[in-house]
Amino acid sequence: MRQFFKLVAIGLLSLGLAFGASSAMAMGSDSGNTPVKQKSTYAMAVEKVKSRNYAAAIPILRDVVSKEPSNADALNYLGFSYRETGDLKNAMTYYRRALAVDPNHKGANEYLGELYVRMGDLPKAEAQLAKLDRLCSFGCAEYEELKRKVATLKRRRGS
Repeated sequence: MRQFFKLVAIGLLSLGLAFGASSAMAMGSDSGNTPVKQKSTYAMAVEKVKSRNYAAAIPILRDVVSKEPSNADALNYLGFSYRETGDLKNAMTYYRRALAVDPNHKGANEYLGELYVRMGDLPKAEAQLAKLDRLCSFGCAEYEELKRKVATLKRRRGS
């Protein structure tokens, strides 16, 4: 009986190794031996944004939104990348598109408010802050960040 269990264990182990090898091959590999995990286009774009390589993120994000026009996160990051490269017109376009898809998107509401701050439009920045205040019942980072930037604009103006 003990011999039977050894054979079953060896068989299961062999099956597991064979399955693992076929899964690794299906994932792709760089040398035929090492599995390579494919990153999504969106994940690559987010990496570019987080490393502040906005110019490189823009074409990747444009590709994402061309395939996923209702991806509010990608639209928001595209607006952010345009804003950070100084293209405020395109930034506004993509923040509005993100909010058309998801009016309660905290990031897009914050970043649109920051765009208004950058443009010196205090009433619109405060309107975005009020919207975030409603969205963030118990506070959130997006509200706090925009609140800080609105306060800075007010101090600069002496308001």
